[in-house]
Amino acid sequence: MAGNTFGKLFTLSTFGESHGIAIGGVIDGCPPGLEISEADLQVDLDRRKPGTSRYTTARREEDEVQILSGVFEGKTTGTSIGLLIKNTDQRSNDYSKIKDTFRPGHADYTYQQKYGLRDYRGGGRSSARETAIRVAAGGVAKKFLKTHLGIEVRGYLSQLGPIKIDKVDHSVTNTNAFFCPDESKLDALDEYMRDLKKQGDSIGAKVSVVATNMPVGLGEPIFDRLDADLAHAMMGINAVKGVEVGDGFATVEQKGSEHRDLMSAEGFRSNRSGGVLGGISSGQDLVVHMALKPTSSISVPGESIDINGEAAEVVTKGRHDPCVGIRAVPIAEAMMALVLMDHYLRHRGQNADVQSITPVIPAQSK
Repeated sequence: MAGNTFGKLFTLSTFGESHGIAIGGVIDGCPPGLEISEADLQVDLDRRKPGTSRYTTARREEDEVQILSGVFEGKTTGTSIGLLIKNTDQRSNDYSKIKDTFRPGHADYTYQQKYGLRDYRGGGRSSARETAIRVAAGGVAKKFLKTHLGIEVRGYLSQLGPIKIDKVDHSVTNTNAFFCPDESKLDALDEYMRDLKKQGDSIGAKVSVVATNMPVGLGEPIFDRLDADLAHAMMGINAVKGVEVGDGFATVEQKGSEHRDLMSAEGFRSNRSGGVLGGISSGQDLVVHMALKPTSSISVPGESIDINGEAAEVVTKGRHDPCVGIRAVPIAEAMMALVLMDHYLRHRGQNADVQSITPVIPAQSK
């Protein structure tokens, strides 16, 4: 299977399946001298791991990451960093009744047609279980970006079903099971999810991720635009069906006089572009939103076919997230961090000595 490596200079290759012995990855291109530990990476893994609330899958995985290589005496050596997370709570029997039936909305049918066989246990390689390694690798990137550049990457749930947030308070985001930055919406979210679980159904969500203290100049002007690589990264997350940068699809209704981010010596007047101009970071906050579909692994009966093409009814048993968007928040943060880390190294390699006569203006005018 191709396509298991992400990035150009700061790369991540992952391996493993949902119900295999372990999942793992190899980071290459990390600069030497970065202080990093398993505890640093565990913070975000604990935010992503299953079984932490009534709103997520009941699968219990500690997601304890092991650093196998590339770190000596607490610092990166510049060599490849090996990461490993063992699977400890697989229940493959939950899938035995549907091993010859394709779950609608899943990768079962396409994997079977592409490879001629598939790992039916939890979706195998197509499972979101693989994203735990992305979160671990993203922890390395986030640590470097914060300590060396001051860049901070933070995500949050901005909409769940019909419930939209009205404000963003980052101090609230990690104090609740929804990663919701609007405390006034927590009761409504709880009630909505309780009713949804009674129905045996699922729901979609919108997740937003923002990078602050951004430098000017990250990204490329043509094929490797920063916003294009961000869209690629976010669309590579399981269940993501749409990505917006800045105002995104809302720009359809905006006039040019309204959309353009006016500038002055005091800074930008607005940030409808989401911090990217011509594929290159402007120094403003980098703002990305993504839409995640509702999972198709639900107990509501659905029409499908079996491996022989015969009609079949699917009722998915086992342990599944009624809203996969909730646990996608740390994954989205990780993917943005990986993109920024890769583009920083690329920018440093080509443009480290560039000096512009134009002063850098503030991200936002006072």
